[in-house]
Amino acid sequence: MTEPSGETAPEAVEPAAEDLREGAAGAPAPGPEATEEPTPSEEPVPAEEPATTEEPGAGDEPSAGEVPGAGEEPSTAAGEQPDAGEQPGTGEEPDAADEPSTREEPGAGEEHGAGEEPGTAQEAGGGGQGDAGASGGDAPELSDAQAELAAQRELRARIEARKAEKSGPLTSGAKLSGTAADLLAAVRAVEGGSASGSTFYEAPEPAPRRPAAETAPAMTVRPPAPERPTAPAPGTTAAVREVLAEGGAPEALAGQVAAALGEGAATALREDPWQLLTVSGVRPEQADGFARALLGSACGPGDPRRTVALTVWLLERAALQGHTALEIQTVRAGLAGHAVPDPEEAVETAVSEAAVLVFQEEETAEEPDGDEDAGEEGSAPEQEPAAPVLLGLDRYALAEESLADGLARLVRTATADTWEGGELERAAGAHGLVLHTGGEASRAEPVALAAAARERGLRTLVAVHAGDGRRAAGLDAVTVADLLSGTAGPGRDEEGALALDLLVVLDAPQLDVETGAMLVESLPDGCRLVLSGDPEVLGAPGAGRVFADVLAARVCPRIASRVPDPGPLGELVSGIGVGELNQVEAPGKEVVIVPVRDAGEAVHRTVQLVADSVPRAIGVPSEQTQVVTVGHGGSAGTRALNAALKQRLNPGPGRFGGYDIGDRVAYAPAPGHTVTGTVLSADTDGLRLRCGDDELLVPRERVESALRHGWALTAHQAAGARWPAVVVVLPGDAAGGLSRPWVYTAFGRAERHLSVVHGVDQALARAVAEGVAPERTTRLRPLLEGLLAVGGEE
Repeated sequence: MTEPSGETAPEAVEPAAEDLREGAAGAPAPGPEATEEPTPSEEPVPAEEPATTEEPGAGDEPSAGEVPGAGEEPSTAAGEQPDAGEQPGTGEEPDAADEPSTREEPGAGEEHGAGEEPGTAQEAGGGGQGDAGASGGDAPELSDAQAELAAQRELRARIEARKAEKSGPLTSGAKLSGTAADLLAAVRAVEGGSASGSTFYEAPEPAPRRPAAETAPAMTVRPPAPERPTAPAPGTTAAVREVLAEGGAPEALAGQVAAALGEGAATALREDPWQLLTVSGVRPEQADGFARALLGSACGPGDPRRTVALTVWLLERAALQGHTALEIQTVRAGLAGHAVPDPEEAVETAVSEAAVLVFQEEETAEEPDGDEDAGEEGSAPEQEPAAPVLLGLDRYALAEESLADGLARLVRTATADTWEGGELERAAGAHGLVLHTGGEASRAEPVALAAAARERGLRTLVAVHAGDGRRAAGLDAVTVADLLSGTAGPGRDEEGALALDLLVVLDAPQLDVETGAMLVESLPDGCRLVLSGDPEVLGAPGAGRVFADVLAARVCPRIASRVPDPGPLGELVSGIGVGELNQVEAPGKEVVIVPVRDAGEAVHRTVQLVADSVPRAIGVPSEQTQVVTVGHGGSAGTRALNAALKQRLNPGPGRFGGYDIGDRVAYAPAPGHTVTGTVLSADTDGLRLRCGDDELLVPRERVESALRHGWALTAHQAAGARWPAVVVVLPGDAAGGLSRPWVYTAFGRAERHLSVVHGVDQALARAVAEGVAPERTTRLRPLLEGLLAVGGEE
């Protein structure tokens, strides 16, 4: 996990400076024994000791004399005023202190100057003073004070003489290597004026960082923009295809298996056939049949390879539903449902093999039961606060921890300032992290904040979830996906951070935990972050609930907008948000209910509305009308609706991978991110689309997996975008998929007109009144509370 920025120097630099100051304090002012000649047994110590301190590679930490000797102030640190001949930063003082012993041990003074431990420096200083005392042995009438003054004058004279002889660059430290040599070279570059000191020093972090497992790098490097994974080698795919054919699995899965398992995919799949579950869409029953074909009687329902793969598969499937972790009992129940004979042992095996992570020891949650029969009913309330034992995958665990650390870093490094303006503007000026909540009309408030920040001279950017949402945010707004990929936005500095002082993110509820972590890690220290969105809409299509968790943690200011959504549509959607499905007056046909009896009639009336009724009665053309339904499958899902709408609006044979010029499409360049557009042309490279004002190419190999017809979308795909007219389709078989957030999101996509093709009877009203979306199991909230528990503000 990338460490938060601010730690720009190795951990050993500070203690090394203290060691050097201790040695420097001993050199000019030796102890009483300094006037005595060193014994022969003591002389080899200064010459041998540097052999140990010269090896930075052993611990990769610079020794006491390397960095500070070139740029520190040892005399001043020791409480003495530096002499004219002892200027800090010259590297001369250690050599001068060793000068007397140099005559007896050639090369020893150079060794000490490069890196000497405190005790050695004191002995060297004592030796020099004793030599001076020996030269004055003919004059015993000199007092101790006079002898000390004479020794100091001799040392200063020798320092001046050595400085006069050295007209070229310093040669000390020539024997250094590794980190020490790099740091010494950097110090010399700064002293010579060829580099700036800021290239390797930064302001210290105001709060202590989590200790790193190894020595921190000289500069924190943030993750670069994500790159598209490279296609597997043809040889790898061919080998996988052979294994799939041997086990009776579809050979069409070869590319996906090779991409998921890497270069040794064929060998891994043969040794562990249940690795087939890493491919999206493969069911455990299919993987079991594949394993039996390859392994025969050598496998069974309790095979450790099977139980580990099933545990990972359960957590991956939970991530598709928004969970970043699952309670251990839920995982055990899921394993039992797939005929695993000992689910508890299966979980332990998965944890021991590091396939999954456990976030709390199980005994911790069971401790309240220690009294056995001493009143289970009375002890029940004490068990409720105990956090459950959670299991999760490392990718989501690392993302949540990185996101929590990054948000805490922004909170701690922002410089409080007084900004004039509204409540949101004042909060953004005083804090590094601010949350803003409200409906569609309230989006104007964070946009105005960004404009005011630009007038103050701050580098400011507005980011949205979907490209279709940029119209309300301004032409200079970018999507979060484009910002992270580097195709839009301000670019990155030499550290990999975005060159920004303020980032405003609209549609923040659509941030999944991995995208949120990448975004926050890309922001520099001191940057302000404003997350804005409507907490009533559907959550992110990926794992996590970033916006809801940060709201619940109460670790930063939360500004609730008081701007209501206007008109009949605003009144309808606002009522849904509080659990009421109200009848609203719509004199301009802003809201129209179209009752239907079955799914076939729902499809027919939807096509009629899009192609004829809405353009004629409302004045909104078909290309600006969006259909929203509950799911992809079913008799009135996106597949059925798109097929009917294509036949009416743009009939054709589907010459280009099932698509024709003029088809309306939905393209998913990344998981959870949908872009709507129209097919412009096709060539050997793929399909070219017009998406708003932009043109983009869908590579030929991605057409089948990443492209769908887009006249009809799900509510998750439509979140973050709005259209002049929206037709929401609710067939009878869709009642089970309805919830208040779904209805709120679908109805809120309309700007001017909403038609509801209604076939669910009272299920719609029940969903609005009672249909709360399932809670997601995540870890971000407790992580944030642990990092910023004291600093939260209302």
